[in-house]
Amino acid sequence: MPRVRITDPADDRVADYTRLTDVSLRKRREPERGMYIAESNSVVRRAVEAGHRPRSFLMNERSAEALDDVLSGFPDVPVYWGDDDVLESLTGFHLHRGALAAMQRPALPDVAAVLAGARRVAILEDIVDHTNVGALIRSAAAMGVDAVLVTPRCADPLYRRAIRVSMGTVFQVPWTRIDPWPVSIGTLQDAGFVVAGMTLGEGAITLDELVVEDHEKLALVFGSEGHGLTRATEQRLDRRVTIPMMDGVDSLNVAAASAVTFYATR
Repeated sequence: MPRVRITDPADDRVADYTRLTDVSLRKRREPERGMYIAESNSVVRRAVEAGHRPRSFLMNERSAEALDDVLSGFPDVPVYWGDDDVLESLTGFHLHRGALAAMQRPALPDVAAVLAGARRVAILEDIVDHTNVGALIRSAAAMGVDAVLVTPRCADPLYRRAIRVSMGTVFQVPWTRIDPWPVSIGTLQDAGFVVAGMTLGEGAITLDELVVEDHEKLALVFGSEGHGLTRATEQRLDRRVTIPMMDGVDSLNVAAASAVTFYATR
């Protein structure tokens, strides 16, 4: 396999990895180039195990040895490696997790394919923080959620930080974008799902009450960090649900709320 030592951070061959800490740059380049970045040895492994195709690898010498079996599976894919200081200058951060891979972004399945056979689904409405998206998907995987749907304005689950926080579970849980939203709530209802939105609004039932109802097919909707569910979404829901809280605490971070909800409804 081609292994190329990188000594110059400005080398055009590693342009996919340049300035990965610049959020606006990554938002512009990754979807346009049909790629995403997998970071760390374990995440690179999970991406490959999920059937995703690498464009190239970038790593230090230690990771090249640790991932030798993965690299051997792609003899036509270039492996770029270099000293830690060169890699840090190139990417903008210390590569303490050892390895990066520029991966070909797979085509997203349609909603019907993701929902086929699913009994419990999470929907992320306009969640803009990549850390929250990654944490929510990790909780979904841990608690046996069958699928995740993200709305058009939701942050990209294949953004580097989201993948890292999810510990690569974004490759395990089937997911896709649902559009148009919230009109597509009707698609879920037609498929037999009770659509329940997590909200702090008055008149909501408690999470305990939702669990007692014991719905065969349940879609759980989580709103944006600042404003929660949109009004248009709330008007289409079958259930509005709140998590009972104590000691004057009035809300939870959306990632924490999702973990509680997934555990309670498992």
